[in-house]
Amino acid sequence: MIYFVTGTDTEVGKTRVTAGLLSAARREGIQTLGLKPIAAGCDTTPEGLRNDDALALMAASSVSLPYEAINPIALAPPIAPHIAAAQAGQTITAARLSEALPRAAMASADLCLVEGAGGWRLPIGQGATLPQWVQAEGWPVILVVGMKLGCLNHALLSAEAVRADGLKLAGWVANRVDPAMRHYDENLATLAEMLAAPLLAEVPYLEGEAAADHLGPAARRLTAAG
Repeated sequence: MIYFVTGTDTEVGKTRVTAGLLSAARREGIQTLGLKPIAAGCDTTPEGLRNDDALALMAASSVSLPYEAINPIALAPPIAPHIAAAQAGQTITAARLSEALPRAAMASADLCLVEGAGGWRLPIGQGATLPQWVQAEGWPVILVVGMKLGCLNHALLSAEAVRADGLKLAGWVANRVDPAMRHYDENLATLAEMLAAPLLAEVPYLEGEAAADHLGPAARRLTAAG
């Protein structure tokens, strides 16, 4: 089963949740593959540009692929991808993204997670947005909600946009990014009531603890849905 993972904003824990789901499923013998088609904010290495998020997905996956298959569009500056691509003399299009997909490997995985960049309505250039590509592929969406002040608005607007684009919101993960968030439980209850999609898991504020420890049931649920 293939899912697209998006977030309510940048820096809300998309990679932590995506890698955690892959690792949790892998622990149970499930074939997993994580992809990061676009990554802005890459380090220069002897092997080429490398992104920490893409490397984390590689490490969590049981299906082994070359880095370039996991992250075909790697951009150095940690800025909006379409701006970084323009600076590098590149163009990001839906066709380019689709052509780069390792479809045979994706089909071999029981759980394949394609992690987006930034939030849902991400521009990729020339007036296009990343959701238009997700629409063309027809993938259901997992929403990572960064639990902090303002998350209600961000989450509800993101879910509304996903559905307006004709895609299924397969579920959401509450990822606590602010350990001092006030009224966490009340905010969680509000989202559970209003998002009209399954709450797949809660991930507490983590420092060194593995997100996979909190995502086992969610990984099983997502795999079984296929």
